[in-house]
Amino acid sequence: MGQWLNLTATDGAGLSAYRANPPAQPRGGLIVAQEIFGVNSHIRAVCDAFAADGYVAIAPALFDRYQRNVDIGYTPEDVARGRELKARANADAALRDIAAAREVVMSAGRVGIVGYCWGGFIAWISAARIRGLACAIAYYGTGMTEAIAEQPQCPVLAHFGERDASIPLAGVKQLATAHPEVQVNLYPAGHAFSNDQRPSYDPDAARLARDRTLAFLRQNVG
Repeated sequence: MGQWLNLTATDGAGLSAYRANPPAQPRGGLIVAQEIFGVNSHIRAVCDAFAADGYVAIAPALFDRYQRNVDIGYTPEDVARGRELKARANADAALRDIAAAREVVMSAGRVGIVGYCWGGFIAWISAARIRGLACAIAYYGTGMTEAIAEQPQCPVLAHFGERDASIPLAGVKQLATAHPEVQVNLYPAGHAFSNDQRPSYDPDAARLARDRTLAFLRQNVG
């Protein structure tokens, strides 16, 4: 369903992006911010699914500045490699890449962002620092609870697993208290519960989170 294209950020950096178009008139645009595993088969499938729901979905390759064509799986070695790449990644540079992706899909209408794991953190800071986004949705955003001081400028929906060992529940509750305007949802699941390629996948939690996500997109994007 999707295709690859090239983007250029405002600082001149080039990167690739996976774009999936809906079968009919789009409801709007949706930026998909990757996990630490690149724009891999899971993220491309996420884009395809959102396109089927009516959105022009685009996933910029946020690691292209450091290593091109990152597309890895979920073995312990892959996790270690992904963490190394995330450690090299600069948040300000990622925001420039997100903004470049937004420019490409603005013709579809209002534009939101959804992110997973590290991408959930990127969605959170995008909501605070990129003007004009219609909404932001963060799935188990690693780093969000350390960035409570960020002030989102658009509606935000956040999904967290109660048994997520990488995001302490106390931090999630602090985030919810500090930002009562953010819709924080908790699920009886662990990290990456929405990723059907990982052992932590929880179909019930994933289904409920997706229903809430689509309702949120309908309300804020179209």
